[in-house]
Amino acid sequence: MPEPQTSATSGAAAKTADAEPASTLGHAYDGIQEYDNPTPAWWSALFLLSVIFAPLYVFWFHSPQTERSHAAQYERALAANLKLQFGELGDLVADEETILRFIDNPKWLKVGKAAFTTNCASCHGKNGEGLNAPNLTDDYYLHVKSATDIATVIANGANNLAMPAWGGRLHPTEVVLVASYVASMRGENLESRRGPEGDAIAPWPDAS
Repeated sequence: MPEPQTSATSGAAAKTADAEPASTLGHAYDGIQEYDNPTPAWWSALFLLSVIFAPLYVFWFHSPQTERSHAAQYERALAANLKLQFGELGDLVADEETILRFIDNPKWLKVGKAAFTTNCASCHGKNGEGLNAPNLTDDYYLHVKSATDIATVIANGANNLAMPAWGGRLHPTEVVLVASYVASMRGENLESRRGPEGDAIAPWPDAS
């Protein structure tokens, strides 16, 4: 004999009977049906925007041909901070002894590297390998016989200013540090699309 339904059971049954059947996508797997329950429109819009934004972000901040990456921004900020400390260096003299002295000083070489990357990499390559201007990583030079000449070329330009003069745009101390950074590239002999240019010169005195 069936048990009498309680008021709670009767109410639940009535609600089930009155409720509209759930909408499904019309297919089942192992007896399991998939409800037609799409994600909210705002969620889909955010997902689509993320898909569009991601390649633009990667291109802008992580392209190997640019200096817009967070690491590059950090290097520039670090170099800018170090410029504030130029006072402790005083006005450096662009002689060979001073230029070579900073080759082994990572702290100040970063200032030279930052200036080189900003002003020189478009022609000489990010690592000095040579693009539209000579390779700086081998032993061949067009206008350089000693480390002092590097600073002279940076400050005054060369080859009818095909190499621009940076003396009016860089701090004199910065010219020395850029020269030190350029001198430090020598001997890396990076692969370059340009062959040797100029004459092979004697090693830097400190490298002999």
